[in-house]
Parts: sequence; structure tokens; C-alpha cells
Amino acid sequence: MKVIPSIDIIENQVVRLEKGDYEKMQIYSDSVLETAITFEKYKFSRIHIVDLLGSKTGKLNVEKEIIEIKENTNLEIQFGGGIRNFNDAEKLFNLGGDKIVVGSLPVKNYPEFEKIVNKFSPGKIIVAADVKEGKIAVKGWTEKSELSVDELLEKCKKIGITEYLITDISRDGMLTGPATELYTKLMKTHPEIDIIASGGVSGIEDLKELEKRNIYGSVVGRAIYENKISLEEMKNCFVKE
Repeated sequence: MKVIPSIDIIENQVVRLEKGDYEKMQIYSDSVLETAITFEKYKFSRIHIVDLLGSKTGKLNVEKEIIEIKENTNLEIQFGGGIRNFNDAEKLFNLGGDKIVVGSLPVKNYPEFEKIVNKFSPGKIIVAADVKEGKIAVKGWTEKSELSVDELLEKCKKIGITEYLITDISRDGMLTGPATELYTKLMKTHPEIDIIASGGVSGIEDLKELEKRNIYGSVVGRAIYENKISLEEMKNCFVKE
């Protein structure tokens, strides 16, 4: 299983939100670059960057941080937050993003999403399915749509998307364990997709359980920053050198 450390950014600070609530923010570092360099030191190959202000406002806020990481590391970046149109996607790829994570666009403006996929290839796109009470939430989790997670996956599979970052919002930042039942159910219904688990990881046993269930990958954030899981431990268990 691919373990992907997460860097959530507001104003060049590494932070985490609780259940996506911008009023419940914890700051962990004042240097995004130093955090990324640390992850590379422990041999992680891909990081998950979230522009939290971009998710909320629809405007990219972390150009400088992306450029610095690409200039100073060999890390692969999967980036999410505020990608609302083709121009946003193009800008991110030009900045050095390797994959973009798109959440609101497939729900709000499917033709524009399809345009991005056709131009940059399905392999460069990860669809974020943020699940709240069985429905997809958008705009940095501030709005709940009427689209179910299964409906979203069916729409996106039709145009070749294989990677899906799936978050149970009720578990995000709570260290209560990942939504393994949700992932298992979705894998049975959609066996051809690669699920990247997100939210709830509280320790190494959670990651081992996800691997046992053949989950493709897992994003890990707060558990790292609050020392519930060590980078050395994750490296030893999941990084193949």
C-alpha cells in the first residue's frame, strides 16, 4: 500500500482541521518546505498537498510552496484545493503538480471536468469523494450535494478515472480510525478503481488493516503531526526502497 503524508496549508503554515471545520484549526509547522523535506528524508515518494483556503474560496493560494517543493525535492505532488476550472488545472500542472485532486468540479461542472481529463489524461487526475451522510460534500466540505458516492464514481469511471481519494468527513482529523467499511463496500461495487483512504488514521495498526483489505493507498496527516505514528515506523512497514 502507498502511504502518502499530507500537508494541509493555510498562509504557509502546516495545519489540520477537525471535521473540515475552519474554526477548529491546529498549527503544526511554520515551514511547508521543511515538512516536505522531512517526508522525503524518510523515503516517501508522494505527498498530498491541500490548499485549504483554495478549497474554500476557489482561488489558488500556494503557488510559492509548490514551486519550492519541486525545486528542492524529488517528491511527487498530488494537489487538491480550489481547482474550479480548466485554467486552474493547467496552472497547477505548469507549476509542477504531478496529479491534481478534483472534488467540486465533477459535481458542479462536469463538462469542464471532462475537458481537463481529455487534455491532461485520466492518469493525472484523482477524484476526491468527500462523503457526508452518504452524499458528496463540495466547496471545502461547506456544501452537501445530492449526489451519492456511487453515482459520482460511476460518472467518473466512464471517462477513465481510476484513482479516488475517499474521505468520510465525520472521521477526518479525529484519529478515530479510517472508514474501512465504506472502502470495503465501494471496492466490492467498483473493483476496478484504486481507493486512496483519507481521514481517521490513528496509528500503524489502522494502516496495516487498510493494507490487509487491499486498499491502494492512504493519506496520513494528523497522526503524524501529533506523534501517534512515527515516520520511521511507516517507512519500515510501507516504503519499498
